[in-house]
Amino acid sequence: MNPAEAAALFAVVGGIVFVVRPVAAAIAKRIAGEHRAPAMDAAEREEILSELQAVKQELSELAERMDFAERLLAKQGDAGRLPS
Repeated sequence: MNPAEAAALFAVVGGIVFVVRPVAAAIAKRIAGEHRAPAMDAAEREEILSELQAVKQELSELAERMDFAERLLAKQGDAGRLPS
């Protein structure tokens, strides 16, 4: 192997190590469990749960309004028809 080939081989191996090392470190952290977000305290948890409850309530109200509107539209469609 001549010096040019050795230098090229060294550059390729160095490039592979440069790319693979951060990926391997990220995989090691994921396996170790370091990627997880820190646990939230009780106040944050209660705030999120109350916001979720509010969103559920709004969604329920919207579903009721949609059902009411659908019934009104169906009633209007029936009224426009001529009896046989």
